[in-house]
Amino acid sequence: MRVRTLAVALLAGGLALTACGKEGTPGGSTPAPTQQVATDVKVDGSETFKKIQSRGKVVIGVKEDQPGLGYKDPTSGKYSGFDVEIAKLIAAKLGYGDDKIEYKAIASAGREQALINGDVDYYVGTYTINDKRKQQVGFAGPYFTAGQDLLVKKADNSITGPETLKGKKVCSVTGSTPIQKVKNEGLTEASNIVELQNYSQCVQQLDQGAVDAVTTDDAILKGYAAQEPEKFKVVGKPFSKEPYGVGLAKDDKALRDKINDILEAAISGGDWEKIYAATLGKSGSPATKPVLERY
Repeated sequence: MRVRTLAVALLAGGLALTACGKEGTPGGSTPAPTQQVATDVKVDGSETFKKIQSRGKVVIGVKEDQPGLGYKDPTSGKYSGFDVEIAKLIAAKLGYGDDKIEYKAIASAGREQALINGDVDYYVGTYTINDKRKQQVGFAGPYFTAGQDLLVKKADNSITGPETLKGKKVCSVTGSTPIQKVKNEGLTEASNIVELQNYSQCVQQLDQGAVDAVTTDDAILKGYAAQEPEKFKVVGKPFSKEPYGVGLAKDDKALRDKINDILEAAISGGDWEKIYAATLGKSGSPATKPVLERY
């Protein structure tokens, strides 16, 4: 994968877009906003926040292989993307700047256990909110709404949507919501379902002809298509609604309410649009601001 070329591709895509200022509009070279670190923060009743204060830093679970969302540069070791900027925003409003953040890359299949074990204080990484997961962990948000789509080879005109997947090999990440939807709705035969540890592995399988399509949220797939547009394309027919939430300990309602307050202020105050424009907006895709679902 020509991972290092993605940033250039995304930046180039952003140039064709309209100016920043509208809801979730791509914003060219607009940088992500610098967050002012809050002081004297209190989150009464939060056991997680007590742990953060005790250790003097916040530990955040993220993805490291999703360009534009959660990506770790293999050379610099620096994390970037929309999810990472949302994670940094939350940390700053809790009183912790960039130098007080430890990132832990955790694959989809390990997210619930990492939160249950207390390995991370919260998780920001294309984590779809659903009732099954709420039995194990808590969610603030959503902070973004994506939709499941398909990545195929550029020359493949046989796959035009989920209804055309019968007889096709489909790959996604083990334990992810998208592959569960493919199974539940019988979109292809069980023998044609391929589950791997991360999306980069699925895209490699697609490139090698071992699978016919990769399925996950459109935001993720557009990042890969932008990386190698001569090879891949996104079908462009989303067939689900995927509300991304901030995962945290199930019973820590105090922290959940605090993070929801932080997200609500970012959405209404303009920081959300600025973060989108500086990250996913560079892919050329507009987005709609999410509506929080508190509980």
